[in-house]
This record gives sequence, structure tokens and C-alpha cells, in this order.
Amino acid sequence: MKKLSEIVKKITEPNYKLMEATQLRLNNLTKPLGSLGRLEELAKQIAGITGNENPVLKNKVIFTLAADHGVTEEGISAYPKEVTAQMVYNFLDGGSGINVLANHAKAKVVVVDIGVASKLKPSRKLIIKKIGYGTKNMSKGPAMTRDEAIRAVETGVEIFESEFRKGIDIIGTGEMGIGNTTAASAITASITQKPVEEITGRGAGLNDEGLNNKIRVIKKSLAINNPDPSDPIDVLSKVGGFEIGGLAGIILAAASKKVPIVIDGFISGSAALIAYAIEPKTKDYMIASHCSVEKGHKIILEYIGLKPLLDLNLRLGEGTGAALGINLAEAATRILTQMATFKSAKVSERIKK
Repeated sequence: MKKLSEIVKKITEPNYKLMEATQLRLNNLTKPLGSLGRLEELAKQIAGITGNENPVLKNKVIFTLAADHGVTEEGISAYPKEVTAQMVYNFLDGGSGINVLANHAKAKVVVVDIGVASKLKPSRKLIIKKIGYGTKNMSKGPAMTRDEAIRAVETGVEIFESEFRKGIDIIGTGEMGIGNTTAASAITASITQKPVEEITGRGAGLNDEGLNNKIRVIKKSLAINNPDPSDPIDVLSKVGGFEIGGLAGIILAAASKKVPIVIDGFISGSAALIAYAIEPKTKDYMIASHCSVEKGHKIILEYIGLKPLLDLNLRLGEGTGAALGINLAEAATRILTQMATFKSAKVSERIKK
């Protein structure tokens, strides 16, 4: 817990004065005031986060954390838990959606086994930081111990810090874990206090019967474990996942180093919710890449106060939405740093009336 406390203490507010100066600069670029909309907001936010009036997003990293969930025993997923490990190998082979979209964004994908339920073959492309072989079945008791929850978050901090030493300008969050929309739904219901029915979606493709069972299992898990919404570590330990805790740690660590954080979908959103509950100042470092088909994601974004950049009916996870968001973030910074001002381009300014 000491490491986590130290990281939280290092999280400060972004540079608001620089954000004001950036807005003035944006106003003087060769375009009508505010005509590039969200891209201008994004450029201003990134300048404030980094403290750099000319931010360059060269080193882009997407963290894709994989873990299994014991609650899959309850038939809450359309896919067997073995898919988690199989998809990790797909990531390593470069054949998944995140590989394609990260390549497009010129971003590095860091794949981490933080809790897959099987022993994965060693690979130089795989970081193994296993907290356990999947969580326990949260419908029968806590998903993990409090110590394991803290270790998951602090492991996320360590993963970020290791990559940060190699150079990071912006990050994206991603995950893989069969059953993790069930954990994300339980976390969201606990912290936001919204009804389970309003939060829970079909995950990877449940039918009506499967969805009803999933809602029943989440309600049972919350009733049995009674997570304390004022204690995010308690919520994580009772109904969370190792990859969700790890991503929360990555978010906290990135905020402490003033690195912009592009959040992916629902599961990444639940990790952002944990991080925000631990330290609300993390909100200013978060960029919501999109709004997922999973209806609980919208509730998370509204609760934190984030406005998504895109709404493309995405529900894959892995960090795919974050990769798209990183593209937009880079476009925004290039507008700020490469676009001419009225004065430099010798273009007449707006007539003042």
C-alpha cells in the first residue's frame, strides 16, 4: 500500500495557466474561432497535462492486460475462459484488432499476463506479472483478497514505470479477459449506485437468457460481498479483476508523471472509475476515446465527467478504441504546433463587430 500512497501523492493538477495560453494560441490560428471543435479542446488538454506548449506525441504505448475471472463458472459469458489465453497468443502473433489499429497509430502494444488462468509460454513480447491464476468466483465470495487487489494496482504502477523509462508521451489502456464485463458491471453498480439492470450489457454476445443470468449473478455477487463504494480497493477486491486493478495502477502512475491517458471501453472505463475513486485528480489526465455499446460505459463516463471523442458502436476492448483516440490526440497536437497563425501566414483576421 505504501507504493500506491506515494504515487497518489505525486498526482497534481494540470497546468491551467498553460491551457489558457494555449487557448489564445488556438484562437490565433488561421481558422474561425473554435472551428476545429473537440480537436482544439484536446490540444489544450494535452498541453496542460504535459506542461509543454509544443507537445509532441512520438512515443505511444497501449497497455493490454489479460486476466481470467472465476465468475465464468456461472455461465455469464458467450465464450469459454480458454479464449483469454488464446487471444494473448494472438496479440503476440500480431493478428488481433489491437495489433492492426496500434500499427496504424504507430503505437507500441505492451501485453501483460496479470492473471490468466493458465501458464503461458514464455515470450520476449509478453510481460508476466501474474497476481494469480484468475480471480475466484465472486458470486460465492470475494474475487480476491484485499492484499491481492493492492498488488494488482501496484503491479500496474510498476508496469507503467518500467515502460516510462524507455520513453512515453501518451498511453492507451486495453484488456482481455473472458467474464470481465461482469466484473466491470459489478464495479460500476457499486461505485455509481446505479441499478444493475441499467449497467449490464450482453458482453461478447449473450442472448436474452444469458443476459438475465448475468444480471442475476451480478446482483448475487454484490449482495454476498457488500462492497463499500467509498473504498475503491474494497470494491476491486470483492467484485473486480486483476487486469482492472492493473489498469487502475497504470492510470494513477501515468497521471503522476503527467502523461495523457486515452481510456478504451467499458472494462478500461471501470479501471478508470477505480483510479478516479482513489484520486479524483486523475480525471484531468483522462481522454475518453469512445462510448462503448455496453450501456454501463456511458454511466461511467457521465459519473467521472468525461466526454467521448467517438461513438462507433465498438465493443471489442483490447485497447482498440484507445488506438483510434491516440490518432485524434496526435492530430490535435499537430494542429496546435504546425498550423500557421494569421500573422505568420499574412492572412487578414476576423472583422471585429
